[in-house]
Amino acid sequence: MVEVFVFGSNLAGRHGKGAALEALRNWGAITGQGVGFQGRSYAIPTKSYNLSVLPLCAIREHVSSFLEFARQHPWMTFRVTAIGCGLAGYRPVQIAPMFDNAPSNCNLPEEFYRILEG
Repeated sequence: MVEVFVFGSNLAGRHGKGAALEALRNWGAITGQGVGFQGRSYAIPTKSYNLSVLPLCAIREHVSSFLEFARQHPWMTFRVTAIGCGLAGYRPVQIAPMFDNAPSNCNLPEEFYRILEG
């Protein structure tokens, strides 16, 4: 199985902090690409081009696209970080429900599992 690192990004693809920097340094994230599969990583935008926080409805759309990608790539394992819960400032209780129907090849953060199982 191929392990893919899933991180919160900005639409400009400036991977300068947090999990995005980890993705850039160690997982093949591409500067300037803020959405989708790149190297052994997958970017889910939580911030806009100008680095303002995206509304939850926009993040939900990007999460849905990611989940569809994960379903279409069952040979990959996706290590999902707590997207939106760091620099974007959302709480896990706001983001975790977006992953409620995640396929089994997605490994979610422990705090997301606690919310979804609660």
